[in-house]
Amino acid sequence: MAFPFRLPSGRAMALAAALCLHWSAQAADAPVQMAVDGGRLHGSLNVPLGASTPVPTVLLIAGSGPTDRDGNSALMSGRNDSLKWLAQALEDAGIASLRYDKRGVAASQAAGGPDEAQLRIETYADDVCRWLDWLAQDRRLGRVAIVGHSEGALIGLLAARQCPGKASAYISLAGVGSKAADVIRWQLQQQAVSERVRERSEGILQSLENGQTTEPIPPSLHGMFRPSVQPYLISWFRYDPAQELAQLRLPTLIVHGDTDIQVSVQEARKLAAAQPAAQLLIVPGMNHVLKTAPLDLAQQQTTYTNPDLPLPGSLTQPLIGFLKRHLQAGR
Repeated sequence: MAFPFRLPSGRAMALAAALCLHWSAQAADAPVQMAVDGGRLHGSLNVPLGASTPVPTVLLIAGSGPTDRDGNSALMSGRNDSLKWLAQALEDAGIASLRYDKRGVAASQAAGGPDEAQLRIETYADDVCRWLDWLAQDRRLGRVAIVGHSEGALIGLLAARQCPGKASAYISLAGVGSKAADVIRWQLQQQAVSERVRERSEGILQSLENGQTTEPIPPSLHGMFRPSVQPYLISWFRYDPAQELAQLRLPTLIVHGDTDIQVSVQEARKLAAAQPAAQLLIVPGMNHVLKTAPLDLAQQQTTYTNPDLPLPGSLTQPLIGFLKRHLQAGR
């Protein structure tokens, strides 16, 4: 989810101690690619060496904005490598994973096409279904779980409902239970912005919720609401994640950190209320990029740009346990 706090440059982001795993974040990645309309999507496939096949597998989906397969945003000056750490944790536990750059991001930038205004959230969900088909062709790989982070949680949820039978489990990491426009409203309330900016934002949000693009956009809000991204926002704002999850019939794990300053932990509770069969995991001291951090803003920012910080074991251990329970060997 986007816009958690202001960077030193003034641009908005697009985007308790716990046991930690003590391994390097240098995952044994195999580069892969898949043809789609408009180009090729590029990713990294991790398959545990020597594992009995078929291997349980996870399809990892990154969050909003220019966030790459490793969980790093092009709007930040450093890396956090959160999804790369997660891929390594899964590999160490005998679980394969595929993570990829979405259309228009990093190595898949060309696949976004020349016109950002053509992208829709359904496009990203279609791509997830294509990746599920791609994984099914690899005889080393078994049942697949969709694991989406932040906005990727909704993308994965839409795909799980759009192509039923292709995934065997679903995990939401720091996903939201409210409509995206309402979450953006909440995020703006957390920022030190003027009342005038909030009023202008509200007018834009209401137009987009009604399916209408709007101009002109003030320079201070251009990064968030530029005309070329408005069609995508309209497509995104239509979906209520809690209602979508209520209709999902897959084993589900909802994960959230209680020091997430981008997305309130109440969003996870709203998802859990919509799907009583789901398992809810609140990780003490974990923030939006899945790192251990207090609520202090300066220390939060440090975790967004430090790739050496591992993920807490209080996240990885129950997540791996859930996957092993629901991705038994076989197809």
